[in-house]
Amino acid sequence: MTVFSFQTSREIHFGRGISAQAATSIAKLGNSVFLVHGSDGKRAQWLVAALRQSGLNCHSFTCPHEPDTALIEAGVESARTQRASVIVALGGGAAIDAGKAIAALVPSDRPMMDHLEVVGKGLPLVHAPLPFVAIPTTSGTGTEVTRNAVISVPEHHRKVSLRDARMLPDLAFVDPALTDNTPRAITLASGLDAVTQVIEPYISKASNRMTDALCREAIPLGLRALTALMQGEVQAARDDMAWVSLCGGLALANAGLGAVHGLAGVIGGVCGAPHGAICGALLPHVLRANREHPDLDSRTATRLDECMTWIAEALDAETPLATDALITWSGKCGLPGLAEMGLKEQEYPAVAKASASSSSMRGNPVPLTFETLQAILEASR
Repeated sequence: MTVFSFQTSREIHFGRGISAQAATSIAKLGNSVFLVHGSDGKRAQWLVAALRQSGLNCHSFTCPHEPDTALIEAGVESARTQRASVIVALGGGAAIDAGKAIAALVPSDRPMMDHLEVVGKGLPLVHAPLPFVAIPTTSGTGTEVTRNAVISVPEHHRKVSLRDARMLPDLAFVDPALTDNTPRAITLASGLDAVTQVIEPYISKASNRMTDALCREAIPLGLRALTALMQGEVQAARDDMAWVSLCGGLALANAGLGAVHGLAGVIGGVCGAPHGAICGALLPHVLRANREHPDLDSRTATRLDECMTWIAEALDAETPLATDALITWSGKCGLPGLAEMGLKEQEYPAVAKASASSSSMRGNPVPLTFETLQAILEASR
């Protein structure tokens, strides 16, 4: 029997309408709330009102884009000034990663770069983070149940992680109702990210029985839900995508990811394109490269074939043509290629080289050569 460990948030609350209980639970963690939200502060007013009605002080902080070092440093300074006792993040993956990083760094007496992976020293946190609560409003990243925050470092043109086991949120409220009527482009990009994040842990070298149980059902469920949402607003499909996103976060935190995310982190740092869209553009080509690798073991080959079958069934295609069908379907739904996202052909070699040092790449089931990674980028353009 495979030996494994499994870590996740201390409490996960899932279900339509469950966010109405968030303020009561947050009040048990501290009385000075630092609320990180997305660019539209009006979407957070319901929570601000609920927190204040519960007798809590609440200071809002806007995360208008994917977090970079400057935004995190500003958030840390503001949270310290406000003497925050609990950090809450309401929004997509960017807002939640920002909140998670701020919670981790407020008690720190070291500079952020000491703790960042790849471009920094990668040191563990000296002090435990402030209590942190995650309330996602999109279904994609699963960051409400992971132990890292992805941060852009502009001077290095990289997105890297701030990571520590103690960064797992204390509370996660996953309410599908908060994702209703998400714009179509965001639904597509975040949905493809969610699907990728149940596929990659399933074929990862570090997969285990627990993560398999989460991913095996979630992959076909996510594909069906996403195709339904591309046809129109379907409440049941929103519920399913929220569940798939949660499963992806649980799985990746314990089994890792793969080459899609290994490349995506570097590409995002180079051209600033949305993470989910990058993952969607890369996914079919990475699946194909993995399946065609000469050293692929039979267990992983079987799993990749399962994924191909699930993709084909969701898109009403023949299994051998699953990756082609995914490329065609994504394009018809409006997913741009890497060139349209701003990645230039002359940047391919640097991206391929840099991705090799990504933590996500270590989970890929087979080692992909520099030439193969460049071919993936070319095919994804």
